[in-house]
Amino acid sequence: MTLDDLAGRLRAFAADRGWEQYHTPKNLVMALSGEVGELVALFQWLTPDEASDAMRDPERRADVLDELADVTIYLVRLADVLGVDLLAAADAKIDRNEDRFPAKTVGPID
Repeated sequence: MTLDDLAGRLRAFAADRGWEQYHTPKNLVMALSGEVGELVALFQWLTPDEASDAMRDPERRADVLDELADVTIYLVRLADVLGVDLLAAADAKIDRNEDRFPAKTVGPID
């Protein structure tokens, strides 16, 4: 599935339920923020090692996958409503970051 496929599926899902009226940029940003908060809560009190191993625990893995899916769904839906190509936006942002934060050349130590 591509991001365009996902956006189309989400668009149809919302239309089939008459939810377009609720899928305003403000509401979608608020929903996205809430889902990010739920993802944060899964990691909030874990040690760095526990966080790195989160996907090894079947219950935590299921919860993380659900929250990542929710974040993705709201982000893709928001981008679709705003007419934003997420991949193009991300690619452009990486280009800007490459200029802002040039890679350091690692060479022999003198």
